[in-house]
Amino acid sequence: MSMTSAAPTTRARALRPRSAIPGFGLTLGFTLLYLSLIVLIPLAGVFLKSASLGWEGIWHVVSSPRVVAALKLSFGAALIGAGINAVFGTLVAWVFVRYQFPGKRFFDAAIDLPFALPTAVAGIALTALYAPNGWIGQYLEPLGIKVAYSPLGVIVACTFISLPFVVRTVQPVLEEAEKELEEAAASLGANRWQTITRVILPTVLPALITGFTLAFARAVGEYGSIIFIAGNLPMVSEIAPLLIIIKLEEFDYAGATAVAAAMLVLSFLLLLVINGLQIWTRSRRNRK
Repeated sequence: MSMTSAAPTTRARALRPRSAIPGFGLTLGFTLLYLSLIVLIPLAGVFLKSASLGWEGIWHVVSSPRVVAALKLSFGAALIGAGINAVFGTLVAWVFVRYQFPGKRFFDAAIDLPFALPTAVAGIALTALYAPNGWIGQYLEPLGIKVAYSPLGVIVACTFISLPFVVRTVQPVLEEAEKELEEAAASLGANRWQTITRVILPTVLPALITGFTLAFARAVGEYGSIIFIAGNLPMVSEIAPLLIIIKLEEFDYAGATAVAAAMLVLSFLLLLVINGLQIWTRSRRNRK
């Protein structure tokens, strides 16, 4: 290379603004290494261990009635709990943002208790409340409503532990929302329902879907708070994480990893669908 061609290159490098953080190559390498060590390699180990059974062995494990019932309960209860929180968690966030009332700071801080409580403590507390002789369960039992030691108890536990994810995701968006838009909609003749559906909901929908996703992901893998209130009856109130623990205690490591791999695949597919819905809502909002 001649001196004349090297001079512009050197001059261009000197004029290029220097980044305050390490370069793209270094940060990308560190990111890939960190994700590989923390996420990808452990997950790959689950699939490799389950692969020792072969396709027929994996299918035999995951298609057994007990495993299918446990997967249905875990994913169904997680979806229902996240859906309940998507509605009522949004209402809670709305009240905290738009209204002032005595004890607001206390109740706002109490939302984070499911984050801070050990899962065993949460499970014991829920069982004490909803057991047939519990504070709330004793009034539900005569009505024929059995919460503890039933699938309904699993839904209650999933709802309890996933509430903060929706509230803390939607709350900042509501705080930044412009009240003038709501006032303008009211001045133009919009009723409350029209204001909610056409002004407020489109604003918070991306954050709401994110909160729903986080709530579902948290609830589907929950173990500690559910096993106390569920009763753990096979084919009735037995969750998939508990079934994995049982197989590990029986030294059926390949079977446990097969169930874990099934949970990973189902979770990935559901999260992929939810993320696709989130991208669609954002693109639709941007077009408007």
